[in-house]
Amino acid sequence: MVSRRFHRRAFLKGVVSAVTVPYLVGSRALGQAGSVAPSERINMGFIGLGGQGSGHLMGGAWTYVPGGYVAREDVQVMAVCDVREERRTAAWQRCNQIYADRFNKPGYDGVKSYNDFREVLARPDIDAVLLALPYHWAAPMSILAMRSGKDVYCEKPIAITVRESQMVVETARRYGRIYQAGTQQRSEYDGKFRQACELTRNRRIGRLKEVYAFREPGAFMPRPWTSNQSVPVPQGFDWEMWLGPLPWRPFGGEAGHTLTGLFVGDINWSPHHYDIIQWTVNPDEKAPIDVEYDNGVIHYHYSNGVVVHSTGYPNEPVGPEGGACFVGTNGRIAVDRSNIVSYPANLIREPLLPEDQRVYYANSHSGNFLDCIRSRKTTICNPEVAAYTINAILIGGISLALKRNLRWDPAKLQFVGDEAANRLLSYTPRPMWTL
Repeated sequence: MVSRRFHRRAFLKGVVSAVTVPYLVGSRALGQAGSVAPSERINMGFIGLGGQGSGHLMGGAWTYVPGGYVAREDVQVMAVCDVREERRTAAWQRCNQIYADRFNKPGYDGVKSYNDFREVLARPDIDAVLLALPYHWAAPMSILAMRSGKDVYCEKPIAITVRESQMVVETARRYGRIYQAGTQQRSEYDGKFRQACELTRNRRIGRLKEVYAFREPGAFMPRPWTSNQSVPVPQGFDWEMWLGPLPWRPFGGEAGHTLTGLFVGDINWSPHHYDIIQWTVNPDEKAPIDVEYDNGVIHYHYSNGVVVHSTGYPNEPVGPEGGACFVGTNGRIAVDRSNIVSYPANLIREPLLPEDQRVYYANSHSGNFLDCIRSRKTTICNPEVAAYTINAILIGGISLALKRNLRWDPAKLQFVGDEAANRLLSYTPRPMWTL
């Protein structure tokens, strides 16, 4: 039985569950002819069906699974959820049609549609959820999902405060959940980022001295609603649920990843690149970090002597998605999603030796997540990895906002001697969403 195999915990109490187990027929559904039997599939719910979420579900840019999860033989999509009616209806219809064609069962209705994510979390037949949400929902919904016994794949930024990121870590540990952050560069792009990491760790460029991140960090800066702008909420859009833990404000015509004015810097693309940088720098995760503010540029001074700059390498071109440049005593390596180059050029041509150190290997981010659901092993972007990355971005963003130097203590998760900065490590959600 699936629930026993994946060691599901008790599901969220107090929410009515609407459970419908799909009726699967035919040889594919029975696991014949080399297909995966229903009892061996991972039952999943998808919450947040914008570009990224629908791409994961049905195939699209940055999702790396042809046809999406619904096309996988080892996954059964059970639920789709979004606060926008048109999105969830389109996904519900498309997924049911795909399964109707696959199982040769016209009228298949095994995929259910929801507006309230809590109804998805209450279903005991769902093993895992994929979350592609507005920034402020990422951590709270991940925490609630893990408390309800679900394994979680969460798109970045995974948290908007340091306190939230720590709660994600603590919840995954307490409830024994598998968690994968959607920072896919460790697994995808033909291993370019892994290659840069391993070559640098094995001193192909000599001793690593500095890194250029090509992206500024960012931070959540809660501000009061000071505008009178208000327009009617579009039909079929649950604005109250979209806001969730944020302070209430009238609908002003905007509701994408976030609301204007709530963030300083970049917490959208920066998690991808700072994740790779910290993977490569491999600092002592308990050692203090000095965060230097320099006229809009942040310089991170790590205990092992490496300095990370939140800007590009001087005069080096970079694509719109950013990248990283690792500078050592004997050369440098630059990597982005399209290319990996080195100076001198021969540095990346020399193969690693058997005795060289290697890092966690995965060549599919979604595949790694699903494999770890079955094995209960740690994912490549586990909660600790995700939290350490987003915390670096957030503390740099706070330095940007305050325009001053800060000293960060990762062991205590606080700034040293700066209470004004420490007040920005959390915010007070609306009472109904207090975790």
